[in-house]
Amino acid sequence: MGLAVILAAALAAQPAIPAADTASNVENVDVAYTELVDGRDAEALHKLEQSALVQAGDPAALINLGTAYARAGEEAKARASFAAAMASRDRYVLELADGTWVESKVAARMASAALGAGAVLAQK
Repeated sequence: MGLAVILAAALAAQPAIPAADTASNVENVDVAYTELVDGRDAEALHKLEQSALVQAGDPAALINLGTAYARAGEEAKARASFAAAMASRDRYVLELADGTWVESKVAARMASAALGAGAVLAQK
């Protein structure tokens, strides 16, 4: 594959916290994290392209869609997904694989920058 993978944010059983909210209001969403981690990139891409979360502009889903596109060699589509995540009105605090938490717009910027550097950011 040749791409370094930096893992981030929100999937089933993993918390996604609205940026303006508190940790007591946790929401679990499936953003194809397991598929991406397991290297099932085609499954992740299909799942995310069909996702109501992507259609609604959910930043976690859009970042993972961008990751799936990047892994498929679709850099322009990946950049568009990351840009859509940055432009989303929704904002969440997302958990990175290293255990740190970042705001979704920051994660989207990191994903876009990582793409340019040959790395990929995926949401957890």
